[in-house]
Amino acid sequence: MTINRRTVMAAGAAGVAAAAVGTAPAFASGGAEPRGGGPAKELFGTLPDGTRVYRWTVAAGGTRLRVLSYGGIVQALDIPDRRGRYANVSLGFDNLEDYVASSPYFGAIIGRYGNRIAGGAFTLDGTTHRLPLNDDPNSLHGGDKGFDKRVWDVEPYARGRDTGLTLRYVSADGEMGYPGTLRVRVDYVLTPRGDFRIDYEAVTDRATVVNLTNHTYFNLAGEGSGSVLDHTLRIAASRYTPVGSTLIPTGELAAVAHTPFDFRHGKPIGRDIRDAHPQLVFGRGYDHNFVLDKGLTDTPQHVVTVTEPVHGRVMEIATTEPGVQLYSGNFLDATLAGSSGKVYRQGDGFCLETQHFPDSPNQPSFPSTVLRPGQTYRSTTVHSFATR
Repeated sequence: MTINRRTVMAAGAAGVAAAAVGTAPAFASGGAEPRGGGPAKELFGTLPDGTRVYRWTVAAGGTRLRVLSYGGIVQALDIPDRRGRYANVSLGFDNLEDYVASSPYFGAIIGRYGNRIAGGAFTLDGTTHRLPLNDDPNSLHGGDKGFDKRVWDVEPYARGRDTGLTLRYVSADGEMGYPGTLRVRVDYVLTPRGDFRIDYEAVTDRATVVNLTNHTYFNLAGEGSGSVLDHTLRIAASRYTPVGSTLIPTGELAAVAHTPFDFRHGKPIGRDIRDAHPQLVFGRGYDHNFVLDKGLTDTPQHVVTVTEPVHGRVMEIATTEPGVQLYSGNFLDATLAGSSGKVYRQGDGFCLETQHFPDSPNQPSFPSTVLRPGQTYRSTTVHSFATR
């Protein structure tokens, strides 16, 4: 089937005016294509300590993105289907209280270290650093108050014809046990054709480890529409990193051939998910890092394609990172109600977290995640949308 790219929408003066700060452009799923223009800002809620949390809205090329200053959360991502009908394809909540109380990282920036670190400890330059055991017996996604639970400074981003948001956060030396003051910048960018690009950058004043990613849960049929197990997924990865019972990599880079982890030629996410393979038992489904064939690259390379069969939405992912974590929403258990008012059950969303490998600080054979003073951490991931 032919993949149809969206028509580029030029941002006229009226669109810019409609999206001025404090006047979010009107839009509803199933409605007209969102207009382009500068980002809009509105109050989303207030934290218990009185800190205000804002929601920013930006639209370009037929894509609309809504982002919270709390956690840098992607609260909504609206794209059309093959008939031009829009839907939010990211899982999440319609209120701040649920994000604070019970979010399983919906849409958030993850740091200082995405994924797991074994035993909540690593040794760097002869010093052992201990981290919170928030996924006992391991540390997960930067600890119990990682970047997903911090309030970020947000400002509009504009470069050439690209528009978006720049988010900044300074992680203090010793925060969650990590050494060094880390200054982080994340750009959420929409291109004129509606691609969603995430650029990460960080510098430190002391040797540390860094592994940043985004934890959006996708459902290309639309948030709250049910299972994603019928989505066809292709990953350009001939190997993956098997894990033990606590989901820490064993250190092996295992071949995907003749296993449920072979997505090289594309297949529905759910085709083999109930296989009795020990790795699927450990993860209650897919919760594994795939070793991308392209390796670590200076520019984003296409590595993933996801196709939703009913509405025809297609998402392609390109990244500079050497790995991607496939998570099939295994721990969604009908205790959370999303922004549509529908409860999320197991398999109602999937994550594709571009990253360095889990537990790299304790795995010398994995690509290094060490960042030293004078160096700059950079990473880019691009989500492109189309229809079939």
